[in-house]
Amino acid sequence: MTEPNTGLLLFYPYRALESRVLAALAAAGFDITLAQARLLQRVADQGSRLTELAAQAQVTKQAAGELVDQLVLRGYAERVPDPRDGRARLVRLAGRGRQAVATAAPVVAAVEAEWTAHLGADAMADLRRALLRLRQITDPWSSEGR
Repeated sequence: MTEPNTGLLLFYPYRALESRVLAALAAAGFDITLAQARLLQRVADQGSRLTELAAQAQVTKQAAGELVDQLVLRGYAERVPDPRDGRARLVRLAGRGRQAVATAAPVVAAVEAEWTAHLGADAMADLRRALLRLRQITDPWSSEGR
């Protein structure tokens, strides 16, 4: 059997982290689907345009709009005027969305602590440095990649 490619090796731990976060959110009473979570986690602190969210989540603008509609109805997100362009709207985290982020944060920290315990502090630090360098050429939405 051939070894998985690097992309899959990067995906497996992400999928495990994502599953743990979604399980914790569900246990805390948050009704967020995987698709909604993948979009919601891309909302910038100052808000994001729908077209940006769609591109980052690799979904159509229509699909992103439907997901945002669902998130708005459930109180996770809100649409607000874009202060840079009065004709445009931004998607921002709403109260319930901020609560979900606060609920997810300790789960993420716990998973990262488990990974550090498994790999060792030096290997984990090396992994993070390597991934941050890789992000420079793989994440067009990162300020570090520009």
